[in-house]
Amino acid sequence: MKKVAISIGDLNGIGIQLALENHHTISKEVEPVYCIDKTMLEQATKKLNIQIPYNFQTIENIAPYYEIEAGKVSKESGAYAYSSFTKAVELAKAKKVDAITTLPIHKKAWELAGVNYKGHTDALRDFFDAEAIMMLGSPKMYVALFTEHIPLKEVAKSINEKDLTRFLIDFYHTAKPTKQVGVLGLNPHAGDDGVLGNEETIIQKAIDNAHLKIGKKIYSSPLVPDVAFTPRVRANYTHYIAMYHDQGLAPLKALYFDEGINVSLNLPILRTSVDHGTAFDVAYKGVELSSLSYLNAVKYVAGSR
Repeated sequence: MKKVAISIGDLNGIGIQLALENHHTISKEVEPVYCIDKTMLEQATKKLNIQIPYNFQTIENIAPYYEIEAGKVSKESGAYAYSSFTKAVELAKAKKVDAITTLPIHKKAWELAGVNYKGHTDALRDFFDAEAIMMLGSPKMYVALFTEHIPLKEVAKSINEKDLTRFLIDFYHTAKPTKQVGVLGLNPHAGDDGVLGNEETIIQKAIDNAHLKIGKKIYSSPLVPDVAFTPRVRANYTHYIAMYHDQGLAPLKALYFDEGINVSLNLPILRTSVDHGTAFDVAYKGVELSSLSYLNAVKYVAGSR
């Protein structure tokens, strides 16, 4: 059974409730180690009116204690969330755990705490000096993003043959797709032979380069984006490469919102995460939460090769 460090996320949000309520279930899949100390755990369970589960492994000396304030963006919660994450990474680097799974953070809280990263993936790139790939999805469909959190006006100029070739090669070796991967074009109608844009020429060159390096054809030619996720086309693919954030994530979340996860590929460690936020509006209010994303994130680790 694999050992997994659970980064607890923002304690002013729903992450701790998910961890507590699903401990018994995920303990059948992995051995979880929660990056939260007993004092903060006890405070959270009292506010939630939930008992601490049996064999709930915690770690001391995460970060300074603070008063949990449900639904509030604060530097204290941001600092604790970041320290919980770095502790999980530290355990993975030392090979004391096999992977890490992260519960949701609030990016503004990280910023208030003086953290210079926009999120987990940005930090992981820096920690490991590696080109981490962000892939999101569920067992039914995964989408990897070539560009991520950048303004839409910067996407077209970010598509270049060298970087996309490297991305495609890295994705193949780390995602290990077993069937053809759908690559989305950038423009409407995939450019219509250059009438609506010529970025598809660059994308195709990168695909050809990747195939030469990999030694087989694994990627499709650039797909027309507005039909790539229709049932007929989707039947051919379990993995897609999107050129920008909303191009891939809008259809993914429309189809599989509750069950989607985030996976960081191309790193020396495996990291999975829920694909939702802190849900400050329902935190500590006794609301029944959907656990599908969290459970799928843990199951991905359990089933990883």
